[in-house]
Amino acid sequence: MPAAAPIISSVQKLVLYETRARYFLVGSNHAETKYRVLKIDRTEPKDLVVIDDRHVYTQQEVRELLGRLDLGNRTKIGQKGTSGLSRAVTAFGIVGFVRFLEGYYIVLITKRRKMADIGGHAIYKIEDTNMIYIPNDSVRVTHPDEARYLRVFQNVDLSSNFYFSYSYDLSHSLQYNLTVLRVPLEILGTETVRTRQESFDIFEDEGLAAQGRNGVFGICSEPYRKYVWNGKLLDVVKTAVHRDWLLYIIHGFCGQSKLLIYGRPVYVTLIARRSSKFAGTRFLKRGANCEGDVANEVETEQILCDASVMSFSAGSYSSYVQVRGSVPLYWSQDISTMMPKPPITLDQADPFARVAALHFDQMLQRFGSPIIILNLVKEREKRKHERILSEELVTAVTYLNQFLPPEHAIVYIPWDMAKYTKSKLCNVLDRLNVIAENVVKKTGFFVNRPDSYCSVLRPDEKWNELGGCVIPTGRLQTGVLRTNCVDCLDRTNTAQFMVGKCALAYQLYSLGLIDKPNLQFDTDAVRLFEELYEDHGDTLSLQYGGSQLVHRVKTYRKIAPWTQHSKDIMQTLSRYYSNAFSDADRQDSINLFLGVFQPEEGKPHLWELPTDFYLHQKDTITLVQARRSYTYWWTPGVLKHLPLPYDEVTCAENRRKLMVKKFHKLDEEIDIHNEFFRPYELSSFDDTFCLAMTNSIRDFMPKNVGIDPSPFTVRKPDETGKSVLGNKSNREETVLQRKTAASAPPPPSEEAVSSSSEDDSGTDKEDEGAVSQRSTPVKMTDAGENAKITENVVQSIKDGYGINLSESPSEDDLSIYTRFVQLGQSQHKQDKTHQQLCSKHLAGVINLTHISAFSQDNIYEVQPPKVDRKSVEIFHAHIQAGKGLMQPLGKEDFLMYREYIRNRYM
Repeated sequence: MPAAAPIISSVQKLVLYETRARYFLVGSNHAETKYRVLKIDRTEPKDLVVIDDRHVYTQQEVRELLGRLDLGNRTKIGQKGTSGLSRAVTAFGIVGFVRFLEGYYIVLITKRRKMADIGGHAIYKIEDTNMIYIPNDSVRVTHPDEARYLRVFQNVDLSSNFYFSYSYDLSHSLQYNLTVLRVPLEILGTETVRTRQESFDIFEDEGLAAQGRNGVFGICSEPYRKYVWNGKLLDVVKTAVHRDWLLYIIHGFCGQSKLLIYGRPVYVTLIARRSSKFAGTRFLKRGANCEGDVANEVETEQILCDASVMSFSAGSYSSYVQVRGSVPLYWSQDISTMMPKPPITLDQADPFARVAALHFDQMLQRFGSPIIILNLVKEREKRKHERILSEELVTAVTYLNQFLPPEHAIVYIPWDMAKYTKSKLCNVLDRLNVIAENVVKKTGFFVNRPDSYCSVLRPDEKWNELGGCVIPTGRLQTGVLRTNCVDCLDRTNTAQFMVGKCALAYQLYSLGLIDKPNLQFDTDAVRLFEELYEDHGDTLSLQYGGSQLVHRVKTYRKIAPWTQHSKDIMQTLSRYYSNAFSDADRQDSINLFLGVFQPEEGKPHLWELPTDFYLHQKDTITLVQARRSYTYWWTPGVLKHLPLPYDEVTCAENRRKLMVKKFHKLDEEIDIHNEFFRPYELSSFDDTFCLAMTNSIRDFMPKNVGIDPSPFTVRKPDETGKSVLGNKSNREETVLQRKTAASAPPPPSEEAVSSSSEDDSGTDKEDEGAVSQRSTPVKMTDAGENAKITENVVQSIKDGYGINLSESPSEDDLSIYTRFVQLGQSQHKQDKTHQQLCSKHLAGVINLTHISAFSQDNIYEVQPPKVDRKSVEIFHAHIQAGKGLMQPLGKEDFLMYREYIRNRYM
């Protein structure tokens, strides 16, 4: 059992109960063994009164409490006809509380869908939400503009690319989350004492002193507010409720695919976090604000994990992070003129690069050094347009670098990608590949295990040149690549794909999956990765620009089909239409949702403002009291720890961001095995295997007999898995399904539970039928081939196991299985009752010891055994004797020989 583990939220299912005077929000963990209750007052017309009773209930206690509330809220004592407590809605989390001009609303997640899995920690996408007005009708004070504010707020589609997790911090990188779990135990002990003193829950620390060595430290960190989109919505109740009620969501993209390497599953996950600071649409948000936050800033992280081991402590995990964002200057484009490319203007003079200094200071704190800028803006133009930004950015970087130590200076790489694309003699991706190799060598990447023994024996020459920070438990990424063009969409996505492809090769090599850190185009692995990045680019482009990508990787490889040109024209027109007619409304919705604009009585309404410039540039409204130094432009303490990121250093400031609590090793709040597998729950295949991710063998490997199954083998264009899809319609259907898997909700015919139109779900059980991805399996062959393959598979399984999996289980089998699960649930409850009594006994029984001489005996790493000195001397003597060089016999040898003769012949 690890010494530290992430804390799993104990509020994963919510039921909202309603009376005339109050709302009661009952939250429970997934196993429904722990409950918490929130009381929300409905008699206040404009104030929010939320009371957390600070108690953890059992299921029986909650039933008794709800029964007493029902009885006490009936109109007449003893009346049985009407209920005093009615059930309003079932949900999976609280997005937050918001108020416009009347009373408060509560926003609840009513549907979710599992999108990815990282070490057993599930990542969900919001499928539907419900806004409920809190004050009752008798105290409601109506306002004529309330309905319009409500429509503007709901224009932010929460069912489109918003993600959350109950146990994994999506606002931080994998490197940060695993670094936190490696904090020394003595520090965790002191933090536990501090957290207990500041603890909100008066019952949280019962029985912890008696746990002794069975205790495990549970760690929960503060989210990185820059990438949290409902922070303002939760601030109003943050100090009044337990932390488990606070569910932070991110906006961006999340996709996961399975790479099968001779049957060994490896998950490739891509997570994009869009910044909530200076957020908006394409032409309305350009450059940076006065706090150093830039427009269209997205942090993209690719995570590689061996899916055969589900544990952060025992599994193998690797990640690489890169960033995109607008050029950090004061600049904008005037869209009043109906032009496809409005002229670029610099709004303010910034001779001391104050805005750029604030921006790069944030990056040094989060990523360390070096910060590498890949500027893809045009360098040569007949009329200065994009080149204005390049010249100003070079001036700002040059000014800032003169105060940094040379080893931590900002690296600036300008490259006119558009010019190289037009040239017939230049290969764009070859040049990008050279840049990517240099970048990855400088920044390194994160991996949570030391170099394999074979890599130590036979190191690759490129591996020895790799940068980053090498620690005993693996490697850390230090520094980051920041890519930008003008829009940070098409060119940026292709450049990021090439850097990600290079980093993916190093990640696979570090996990011992390939023999050299190189990946070729037209392999199953790269095609799978390219499709992930195209989905990622399309989603981010829709959020910021209003259309999908115009230029893709195939466009720059110059292998795109001729039909792609017409599609590019349509995407360009769609982007132009969105920028001209719908971006202003979307910008108002984002400003209202993020709390940038707060409606107040007597002030101009949101739609009456001529511009939102003053909302995002706070120094235009309030006078800045303290100005930062023009020379020492970084935060104190950052430079001392470089190249390591300051946010990951174990210091007093960072320790204050951690919530540490000691649990029993069998407690559900830190048991990710029980959370993922749910062994005491009656489950079905549709729910257990609801995540239908892209598979390298099923979707990319050729179906011909005798083909090399390795995903790293270069395929011919006519040998791909997609080329043998049935007809054209099937191919388009497959691609469309994969494209929309990250953003579109399931078809209406497959939803078992309606959305916010159904207020009463009628059961406490999780409505995962609508939440799960019960999509039709991807069709990779035509009907004839599919029938043959299915027949062969079923026959082989029937021969081996004696059952036919294509047939549904009989009613007798289902009843037997149901009774088996009920017995397991009963045993689970009994085990929980006697858990504390039997823990010491179990610790003595379950004590496995290694039978091998190797210190680590597993499929990932083998280290040579430690041999004592006497054994080494005996082995050397044996070698010498084989060469005819006999060692002189000692006194012990003569005595041993004399004893042997006596026992043998006398």
